[in-house]
Amino acid sequence: MSAPTNLVDVTSTEHFQGLLSAELERVSLISFWAPWAEPCKQMNEVVQELAKKYSAVLVLRVTEAESLSDISETFEINSVPSFVLLRGHTLLGRVEGADAKALSNAVAMHASSPTPQSTVTSPPSESTLTSPPSTAETKEELNARIRELLNQSKVVLFMKGSPDAPRCGFSRKIVALLRDEKVEFTHFDILTDEDVRQGLKVINDWPTYPQLIVNGELVGGLDIVKEMAESGEFQGLLA
Repeated sequence: MSAPTNLVDVTSTEHFQGLLSAELERVSLISFWAPWAEPCKQMNEVVQELAKKYSAVLVLRVTEAESLSDISETFEINSVPSFVLLRGHTLLGRVEGADAKALSNAVAMHASSPTPQSTVTSPPSESTLTSPPSTAETKEELNARIRELLNQSKVVLFMKGSPDAPRCGFSRKIVALLRDEKVEFTHFDILTDEDVRQGLKVINDWPTYPQLIVNGELVGGLDIVKEMAESGEFQGLLA
């Protein structure tokens, strides 16, 4: 029996980005798996059944491979199977481990939900799709603090780690690009502040890091900045 047409095996980072960006209102389920991991075999069957049941959901399978490692790194995948739910670029939820019930419930919730959830915790084995409010800082206070960070300088890089000690491949590459372009920038390590890390995703409607900010506005991640640099548009933006 052939696979559902909405179930796609990702072949490259570019393939993944193109599929994800084609319809920004569409719910996507990203399945991270590896052929050597026994629990993935069962969950692959679950994923295929979910793709059949929810034909409006785009289901993307990302296997563990060096050519796709940047995708796993971007979504902070530390083990397989793991699952990420998005609407466009907005994070809806995560399920880690071979928890078929949690995955089915999460997909059912968002496949029929007209509006996305904005924040999500990452529990080990079940889907918990809202973050508890911070007792130390209100949402308004957090947003005001994020706005200050966005405007701390003309060019701000929200990254994992620091420019001299980046903690993910995308962050390392964008730092190298900015230095090649002779761009002066400040940075913020999102690994040091979970509230900022999640809040910025909501404000910018962008689920991954790094995020490059110019004049207080999101430019994009590594691929967008790289394309702009190659076309000459990036230096024009900084002028």
